[in-house]
Amino acid sequence: MIAPKALASLRGSGQAESGRYIECSCMEILTIQPFLQYFGNSRERTLRVARCIPPDKIDWTYAAGKFTLGDLLRHLAVTERYMWAENVQNHPSCYTTHGKELADGLENIFALMERLHSEAMEIFSKLSDEDLRRKCTTPGGTQITTWKWLRAMTEHEAHHRGQIYLYLSILGVETPPIFGLTSEQVRARGNAT
Repeated sequence: MIAPKALASLRGSGQAESGRYIECSCMEILTIQPFLQYFGNSRERTLRVARCIPPDKIDWTYAAGKFTLGDLLRHLAVTERYMWAENVQNHPSCYTTHGKELADGLENIFALMERLHSEAMEIFSKLSDEDLRRKCTTPGGTQITTWKWLRAMTEHEAHHRGQIYLYLSILGVETPPIFGLTSEQVRARGNAT
């Protein structure tokens, strides 16, 4: 829902209104270069927290059969390259595993992530504005506009980054605040004013 003041400023702007909601192309990826910068920054935030993983905890999980910390990192690497980067080229997903056979140990996992991220970004960098507007097919067989599929990749990254933060919290490992301040620091500053 759009706030009344913001809605008033949009009246007459050519955007279609529907009741109290408004249709817009919010967060649309119109051209690839700004997206590459945005996603690169998102990956760096993931790596910042991943660097906090103690090497002896890379195979830790909270329950049998669930992602380990290493699985989460490998999963991010292989889905970016072998699912998203393939799908935006109108190729089927090649993602079949995120297991230790791909990379075992923290440093090897970081090397895998770096290599596959570089390959994926090279593929994404070749997408034209027209390519972003065409449809691609997800692994589930859904047709989706390519820019929307790339936007989903950023949500996927944030989802699994949150899991890494949670796992490390359970383990009692200190992690960096995502945007410079912790919740406690923000609240303290708010109380000081």
